[in-house]
Amino acid sequence: MNYILFDGDVRKSLLPFTYTRPVADIRIGILTIREKWEKYLNLTTTTVTEEYLEEKYPMVELEENILINASFCPTKSLVKKVKNLSKNEAIFKGDDVIAFFTSDSQEEVNFDDYTHIEFDEEIIQIKNTWDIFSFNYEAIQQDFELLTKDRTSQPIPEGTRYINKENIFIEEGAEITFATLNASEGPIYIGENAVVMENSAIRGPFAMCNDAVVKLGTKIFGGTTLGPFCKVGGEINNSVLFGYSSKGHDGYLGNSVLGEWCNLGADTNNSNLKNNYAEVKLWNYETGRFAKTGLQFCGLMMGDHSKCGINTMFNTGTVVGVSANIYGSGFPRNFIPSFSWGGAAGFTEYKTNKVYEVATVVMNRKNMVFGEVDQRILEHVFNETAQYRNY
Repeated sequence: MNYILFDGDVRKSLLPFTYTRPVADIRIGILTIREKWEKYLNLTTTTVTEEYLEEKYPMVELEENILINASFCPTKSLVKKVKNLSKNEAIFKGDDVIAFFTSDSQEEVNFDDYTHIEFDEEIIQIKNTWDIFSFNYEAIQQDFELLTKDRTSQPIPEGTRYINKENIFIEEGAEITFATLNASEGPIYIGENAVVMENSAIRGPFAMCNDAVVKLGTKIFGGTTLGPFCKVGGEINNSVLFGYSSKGHDGYLGNSVLGEWCNLGADTNNSNLKNNYAEVKLWNYETGRFAKTGLQFCGLMMGDHSKCGINTMFNTGTVVGVSANIYGSGFPRNFIPSFSWGGAAGFTEYKTNKVYEVATVVMNRKNMVFGEVDQRILEHVFNETAQYRNY
């Protein structure tokens, strides 16, 4: 069977992260949503997404296909139902379709003609940007069980202090030196060739993917994920870094999500709680205004390729778009449009030729290439987000 992941109607509510990737490639827990489905299905998947992303994330359609709503994270029982789908059958969770069977001969899909199969178990669905960190505790637990079942961890190195050894899994090539691992509240997963330096204190649930680095004396609280090649220091709480991003120095990051290729300068801090303890509002790309989140704790949402200088201060509930560069004293605005250059004193437009120069250098440092496809995606995002850059 051919499985295709589609964005669904949540894409806009997951901006700025879905400017540069399909919903399926959002990381939550240890794996991306796509990686979870492929692990369960034991098959590769393709994607239905925005036209400008198709060159990087193409769709492969065969005679018979099962389309899966990428906002839903798989479970063993859900995958079983998905695999058993046949012609004119669809799985629903309330009003939301999770998966449905289709063929290349169908001119259109009308769910009124489908047999509805209700999935009534609890399941993680990512509808908003803040769901990524809010559900990360549970997602780490699920991925930990998926990845470590019937496998044996590498031994915990001598000199490492730990609690609940059975809830700690270390992949081959990882290095841990005189650190503290407390897995009493949730699992701790250390990926291949990851490095945890001296005097770091980590509480689970926590996940660091391959080649990630936790620097000297870092303090990490539960619900935190470090994607591949991330490098962190200072204090982090309940935050998700998709991959290739750095918070390499002192400073606080809490209840936040960073895309790929982001960098936070030394002593950057974000607020995750308003002084009056009021509900946090976040910029909503669909409505073009700030909207309630229902959360008391919510920090920074930063899109791919964005960066900030030393001592940057982000207020509670700040949204930063793609390829922004923030610096200077004082609090910048709570919504910073993509391709913005500046800070509290004001912004100008960050020209694409400069953006491409920086992206090329940054990605080369990780032995990766900023290619023409990536450039065309950023060019599209630059044009699409021009409406917000009315400084």
